[in-house]
Amino acid sequence: MISGYIGKRVLITGGLGFLGSSLAVRLAAVGARVTVVDSLTPGCGGNRYNLASAPAAISVIEADIGDAVRVSAAIRDTEVIFNMAGEISHVHSMERPERDADLNAMAQLRFLEECTRVAPGVRVVYASTRQIYGVPQYLPVDEAHPVQPVDFNGVHKFSANAYHQLFTTAGKLDAVVLCLTNIYGPRMALNIPCQGFLGNFLRRSLLGQRIEVFGDGLQLRDPVYVDDAIHAFLLAGAQSDYRWRLFNVGGAEVLPLRGIAQSIARACGTPEPTFRPFPEDRKAIDIGSYATDTSRIRRELGWCPALNFEEGIRTTLEYFRQELPHYLGPDDLNPVCSLESPVRPSSRHVAV
Repeated sequence: MISGYIGKRVLITGGLGFLGSSLAVRLAAVGARVTVVDSLTPGCGGNRYNLASAPAAISVIEADIGDAVRVSAAIRDTEVIFNMAGEISHVHSMERPERDADLNAMAQLRFLEECTRVAPGVRVVYASTRQIYGVPQYLPVDEAHPVQPVDFNGVHKFSANAYHQLFTTAGKLDAVVLCLTNIYGPRMALNIPCQGFLGNFLRRSLLGQRIEVFGDGLQLRDPVYVDDAIHAFLLAGAQSDYRWRLFNVGGAEVLPLRGIAQSIARACGTPEPTFRPFPEDRKAIDIGSYATDTSRIRRELGWCPALNFEEGIRTTLEYFRQELPHYLGPDDLNPVCSLESPVRPSSRHVAV
């Protein structure tokens, strides 16, 4: 499968972010001709250092994907588009819904319209979110689950889902949507608040702080390691024909939040997590427990997650132990997590 990308012209939107850059580095390593587009919008996680380990040159266009003039030539010259641009913060979407609509809906619509104009029929793989489903009516959540988002991020991401599917039904694009659960791994944007609980847990532990869990910590999640997520995108981009155009992507294990927090604290040598009531703004958009039904993508694309959470966290911490100055501000860096010995908790506050 991966050999099919050798020499292929690939465009990655949001390619300086956590997931997009990880895919870009992987594709460059196998000989793809990679171009990334990223607006470096504050709060969205773009980081030029994310491409530092790429073994081959990656072209970078700093532009909003909705700016047709800036991205048109890159679209025209590509064979596969991995569309990962956007805002992922549920909290930010509730604080600034118009901003979220522009980043996750309107920019997507303008981008896809330009795709249909200059590269009709091009393959597009879109990174969507489990948040479109809202509070699960049953577990695990499959692709037939009702769409009932509880925040503006879910609403706007679902709009982008629909744009991809509508253009495909009309024969103007060849798009597929992956609805992702919580992704974690190297290159996470630890310096940006409200990017998900895993980034917050890792940040606090790397700073020697105690992890704080909202509620009783019994809510379930199935985190997926970034390399497993990338594998799903590569399979979706290489598929020659689709029976389905929407796939859920989830992790290898379903774990309670308290267990996730304890695993991270234990691996980092920091104190046991503490629990506190939900703040009202977070409680309003909490979905409770979530677990992904991945049977469709397993059956249709042959994908399955390979790495368990303990191994994934260990690998993630090893990366940040070496690269942390590039992911936190200079005032945050002492103390940091040692994988060999525990550290004392810092008194420095970190936004949850």
